[in-house]
Amino acid sequence: MPTPAPTTPADGTSHELTVVMPVYNERDAIGGCVRSWLGVLDGLGIDHEILVLDDGSRDGTADELATLSADARVRTVSKANEGHGPTILRGYRDAVTTSTWVFQVDSDDEMPAEAFPAVWTARIGRDAVFGVRVGRRQPPDRRVISLVARSTTRLLFGAAVTDVNVPYRLIRSDVLGPIVERIPADTFAPNIVIAGLLARSGAA
Repeated sequence: MPTPAPTTPADGTSHELTVVMPVYNERDAIGGCVRSWLGVLDGLGIDHEILVLDDGSRDGTADELATLSADARVRTVSKANEGHGPTILRGYRDAVTTSTWVFQVDSDDEMPAEAFPAVWTARIGRDAVFGVRVGRRQPPDRRVISLVARSTTRLLFGAAVTDVNVPYRLIRSDVLGPIVERIPADTFAPNIVIAGLLARSGAA
């Protein structure tokens, strides 16, 4: 089957999709992860870029990113370590200015690129689509954090999102932009706040 011709956005942004991918000390995995995403997105015919934000890695990740950035579809940002949440938020604030849709995924390949076509199809008629982690093995402390996050989000925002902190989320930029501008830059878990606000507005 031939690869679909890339579609281009009609709203004045540069791309149809920006994938926001924070990375910290993933030297051995980041190259394969980014290339798998490029393959899936090319196969869907999406005009896209992958924005990889290096949160002060110390293991040689920067060298891998220098190689990846030779590809025009990959844009890299290197910065001092701020933590996962602030790095995601920085990526969102950048991405909403360049693309019609923003997708966030982690760089550990826990949720692979091969699952994305279903998410992309599900966007039609929606402002946001969230993935759900299935069969995930978490240590007890992470299970407690996930439970508290879900319960707190439901209490504060009336949200019934199954996985409020899932790093597999597609959101329209015109919806996400105003939200991320309201979130402090040093927020520990901005994805939880975003999920709650989206659910309260009826977008998720």
